Amino acid sequence: MAQLTPMMKQYLDIHNKVKDAILFFRLGDFYEMFFDDALTASRELEITLTGRDCGLDEKAPMCGVPYHAAENYIARLIEKGYKVAICEQVEDPKQTKGIVKREIARIISPGTISDGKMLKNKNNNYLMSIYYNMTGFGLAIVDVSTGEFYTSQVVACKDPKEKLLDEIAKYNPSEIIINTVLFKEKWLIDNIEKRFHCYSNILPNKYFNLERCQEILEDQFKVYSMTSLGLQDDELSIKASGALITYLNETQMRVLTHIDKIKKYLVDDYMAIDISTRRNLELTENMRTSERKGSLLDVLDHTQTSMGGRKMKSWINQPLVDVDQINGRLGAIEAILENMSIQISLGENLKKIYDLERLISKISFGNCNGRDFLSLKYSLDIIPKVKGILLKCNSDYIEKLNNDLDPISEVVQLIEKSIHPETPVSVKDGNLIRDGYNDEVDYYRNITVSGKDLIINLEIQEREKTGIKSLKIKYNKIFGYYIDVTKSNLHSVPNHYIRKQTLANSERYYTDELKDIESKILNAEDKIINLEYEIFQSIRKEVLNYVQRIKQTAENISVIDVLYSFAIVSYKNNYIKPIINSGDEIIISEGRHPVVENMLSEQEFVPNSCELNCVDATMLVITGPNMAGKSTFIRQVAIITLMAQIGCYVPAQEAILGVVDRIFTRVGASDDLALGHSTFMVEMSEVSNILKNATSKSLIILDEIGRGTSTFDGLSIAWSVVEYLHNKEILGAKALFATHYHELTQLENILSGVKNYCIKVQESEEGVIFLRKIIPGSADQSYGIEVAKLAGLPDQVVKRAREILSKLENNEEIVEGYLPKTNLENEINLFNYSDKLIIEELKKLPIDDMTPMEVMNYIYELKKRL
Repeated sequence: MAQLTPMMKQYLDIHNKVKDAILFFRLGDFYEMFFDDALTASRELEITLTGRDCGLDEKAPMCGVPYHAAENYIARLIEKGYKVAICEQVEDPKQTKGIVKREIARIISPGTISDGKMLKNKNNNYLMSIYYNMTGFGLAIVDVSTGEFYTSQVVACKDPKEKLLDEIAKYNPSEIIINTVLFKEKWLIDNIEKRFHCYSNILPNKYFNLERCQEILEDQFKVYSMTSLGLQDDELSIKASGALITYLNETQMRVLTHIDKIKKYLVDDYMAIDISTRRNLELTENMRTSERKGSLLDVLDHTQTSMGGRKMKSWINQPLVDVDQINGRLGAIEAILENMSIQISLGENLKKIYDLERLISKISFGNCNGRDFLSLKYSLDIIPKVKGILLKCNSDYIEKLNNDLDPISEVVQLIEKSIHPETPVSVKDGNLIRDGYNDEVDYYRNITVSGKDLIINLEIQEREKTGIKSLKIKYNKIFGYYIDVTKSNLHSVPNHYIRKQTLANSERYYTDELKDIESKILNAEDKIINLEYEIFQSIRKEVLNYVQRIKQTAENISVIDVLYSFAIVSYKNNYIKPIINSGDEIIISEGRHPVVENMLSEQEFVPNSCELNCVDATMLVITGPNMAGKSTFIRQVAIITLMAQIGCYVPAQEAILGVVDRIFTRVGASDDLALGHSTFMVEMSEVSNILKNATSKSLIILDEIGRGTSTFDGLSIAWSVVEYLHNKEILGAKALFATHYHELTQLENILSGVKNYCIKVQESEEGVIFLRKIIPGSADQSYGIEVAKLAGLPDQVVKRAREILSKLENNEEIVEGYLPKTNLENEINLFNYSDKLIIEELKKLPIDDMTPMEVMNYIYELKKRL
């Protein structure tokens, strides 16, 4: 009976430990894959599929990739949603008889990527853990590549499930781990999987055991109790965080030194932004292509470091609600703007700083090289210069940042004296350690550089000792170094010479001293490589003692970089410092939409003002035609408010803004086919979310409520929604409501605090010009036909539409099937055919009872008849 070969049995035994991963099995200079893994990898990576004898009747499918190029292949598999397990040889094949021992060194999944080559510099790569029970949700979020670790709880709120989705949208994780109870919440799991497209893992209950999780966290963060972490009352957070650390320990299989701090936050510490609002306001990506270009992030991001870029995105996703914190950031921007030389010198120095967060992560993981240490040194060398620049800034916020900015001179000095300035990429190629740092390295390096000199000196010494003038020391690959003595001089050979080989005309000898030198020369290169690697690892361990200080400096640099970026974009785009308070007013004078303004090349953006409060201007009802600027206006009010609360200057002449707790938007028409929702269902779901979760401190942006159903149904819903939002006993929130329902303008005379605004239009004989200016009052018509004309509809259709509109407005009968004749070639007037039979047939056609396919077949037959 056929049996598996020992190596293939080893492969399958190891693979059984990681059944959900593709196993990269190290064989010499390649990572090989077998059986189903080989079939999958061959297809996804487009590499050749071969076979290998496995001891069975048929060969095992096999494919492989070179170990030195594996990162690129792994990255491609991860992007496609696979998990990869790396199996390494843990014994030297040269010194092993039989099967080389192999072990899994690391499991890489979308949320555990730590190598910079697989990551986008200015994007975090988050792994999220969610623990759910009947009381709420515990959240834990980590970026393994930077060491950031956050935790929170979602409890005691109106709609915890929607709140959870909002938190997931905030971080947009690459991978999520969940408990089995959450997996049974089908509606929620469907939303998570279809909205966020992230890799998910269901972990058994043992991962979320409270006592075990506490022990794991105490060990990871080196504390004696949960009180030290501020989590003593947060059971849900403890379980989510403990499971996350356990998962990392099991997949990364190394000490995660750089994850040394856990940051607890409350969901209400930041402005709440739901999924729809993030999408509608295009905060970090545009709606059309989901790319960064055309987003608020694209406009604001002038950061010089990768750390700053990630921090910028984090701030945009989490606007503040604390007035003092907001004003602290605004004051810092003001201080940078006061002195042009500060802006210039700060930018020049920030751009020289490498990604400290991911550097320290690589060092912690042990997959760093000498150049990473040099990058760390070069970066820390810049810190004193940055500190000197910041001393010129008159800002308490910056002063605190500067005081906490640590140059960590000990690390700089260590790397300066230890790491060779021309170190290669690989740590196994030698030349890692600088001359003078280690005596033994210097000794062996001296042998490799001046080994021939040692041989020459020995040759001279032996000639003098023996008196044999023709004595020579030679070398070949087979015999190594030897002393060559001719036959005529054999009588002078000393007794301590040891014969190595006899030739026709000479004898070859060696001495203990020559053997020693030979051994040193031939083994020096291998020894120096191993010795340098050992010293390099000792340096790495010493640097790890400074992880917390390096991470704090990286954090401060990222904040300084964002403040610098805000200052630069404010200067370039003529933004102003808003006045932020805890009141309920939103007063924006001559505000502009930052993204639209940035995309206009020659055309000047038309600014607009807005005044809202919770007394006499709680809601603006805005009417006017499409393409005239209603949506841009209401969005820009929301974006200016958000910009102010992330601590950025805003595009306006003046802005006085009371902090809002949430921004809601219901904008545009879109369905959600993935979740099986029609356009109108999506619209009503979003409105429902707003009405359930908004407060009197919220800002609500509504665009075209009720347009997805019949006119009277839609108008009734829109009217009722306005009344609900306006009612101070129920809500009383500030809102901007853009609509085509002119009937809603009556609400200004019915509800106190509702104000009508419209888009200013200029009419002439040539047509209508939309001036994009918001003015008090209501639009007397929609100008929909004018918009249709601008959109390029045929003149025939536009003309006919005007005729029909006139008859509708005058309650006149519309002649059935009438369209004016046209002189355009190749156009067919369907309603003027002489074939009365076809017309009568069309009148009686039961379209409502026909399937789409039946209609298409009928049209096809009709075309043939015509």
